[in-house]
Amino acid sequence: MTGTAPAPFGADDYRARMERAARTAADAGLAGLLVAPGPDLVWLTGYAPTAVTERLTLLVLAPGRDPVLVVPTLEAPDAAHATGAPALTLRDWTDGTDPYAATAGLLGSGGRFGISDNTWAMHLLGLQRALPGSSYAALTDALPMLRAVKDAAELELLAAAGAAADAAFEEIRKVAFTGRREREVGADLADLLRRFGHSQVDFTIVGSGPNGANPHHEVGDRVIERGDMVVLDFGGLKDGYGSDTTRTVHVGEPTDEERRVHDIVRAAQEAGCAAVRPGVACQEVDRAARKVIEDAGYGEYFIHRTGHGIGVTTHEPPYMIEGEEQPLVPGMCFSVEPGIYLPGRFGVRIEDIVTVTEDGGRRLNNTTREMVIVD
Repeated sequence: MTGTAPAPFGADDYRARMERAARTAADAGLAGLLVAPGPDLVWLTGYAPTAVTERLTLLVLAPGRDPVLVVPTLEAPDAAHATGAPALTLRDWTDGTDPYAATAGLLGSGGRFGISDNTWAMHLLGLQRALPGSSYAALTDALPMLRAVKDAAELELLAAAGAAADAAFEEIRKVAFTGRREREVGADLADLLRRFGHSQVDFTIVGSGPNGANPHHEVGDRVIERGDMVVLDFGGLKDGYGSDTTRTVHVGEPTDEERRVHDIVRAAQEAGCAAVRPGVACQEVDRAARKVIEDAGYGEYFIHRTGHGIGVTTHEPPYMIEGEEQPLVPGMCFSVEPGIYLPGRFGVRIEDIVTVTEDGGRRLNNTTREMVIVD
């Protein structure tokens, strides 16, 4: 793997994100945004507390106001060293005082606020008590596209994460599968992701034989046998951005039926990727992939959406699913991963991360999608 890594994000990058988030909130009719520790806070400020506890940490964004990060006094030094700290004001509170009353003073007379999905219930209820006139909407509902469109630097990081996952696949296909437990192959995959630069491994699915018919099987103690189809789905975070790819391999020579099902999924995945272009509704990607599988007579065995967004988390909006009318926009990144799952027998899934370009889509995973035979 070669290439120069993009420059790390600086305070100006985080300032621009916070300003854009505040404007987007105002356009949506919100009085502001409240962001607890988690992926939204990292994306907006670069700050990730070393431990998330019952003490309130909350970023307050409102149109026309400087961003304020409310933090416990004992965590203020760490927050002050975050890359985005120069772009905001720190407001610390000490044990024994009421952090909700202090935060309520930053929210004006109330209104409707967007609040990050992973905010603890005790903090939301505390804010409601301190500001009875306020109401709240989860960011996934209120601003689902907040992080969806990536800039050039983010796209470079996602491409690098995809290349690292591809490198892991090229290595795992060389190892022995026959006679080994799924969890052993999963451990190999995790080690390979780390070797190729991942700091965090989120999942390593190794679904062999009938276990492959469960899309989220992950790993178990089943011993992989010759003749098994094996679904390999793996990913995590590299330099803060996600990877997620799936290839289905076969131990020894497949049957004609297994080849046929794999070819159908490969054609469906190709159709889904080909449907990607600006202005197309997310659901059209799902429809394109699903039609191939339905026309082949396997529609009832494609039991999940065609894709999900990816960025600082491996699953985020937008979602490629029927009913999602959000138009695709250049810079969006998401998976295209149709599958067929035959209960008690085997499953097949093929997945790439795709980014929307000015005139179509570009895959960020580039390993072969043909049937791969392993030992």
